[in-house]
Amino acid sequence: MIRRYGEPVKTGQRYRLRPGVYAVLLRGDHILATLQAAPVPEFQLPGGGIDRGEHPIAALHREVEEETGWKIGVTRRIGAFRRFAYMPEYDLWAEKLCTVYLGQPVRRLGPPTETGHSAVWLPVEEALLSLGNQGDRAMLLAAISLKLHKNA
Repeated sequence: MIRRYGEPVKTGQRYRLRPGVYAVLLRGDHILATLQAAPVPEFQLPGGGIDRGEHPIAALHREVEEETGWKIGVTRRIGAFRRFAYMPEYDLWAEKLCTVYLGQPVRRLGPPTETGHSAVWLPVEEALLSLGNQGDRAMLLAAISLKLHKNA
């Protein structure tokens, strides 16, 4: 069973499944996040929806580059969670199935190409408080735990 975070399912509301991929990108004691300006400014793990026929890892590379301007390396899958949310940019009620990977930033290619996104380096402690959804914060904690066990 995949854990659900965020708002409860609205009774009677129809949701469309929207699979997506996201990355925890650590460098030292900082994380590369994206600041999405609208509809409400929010720090997020970079990533997004998987296009039809697209491989999830290819989608992750594409989405991170669009939202942060960075090329990344993908280390391993951390986990997955679900969120039920309204996505105003698509006028869509979605069941977001979010698969999260641990990775590292490799090279800055340029500014984000996705409108309304900015790349932001946050101290991990700040990110644990500032990421806009509980699922992102839980995956960051899981990534930190993986790194600590690897270094122990």
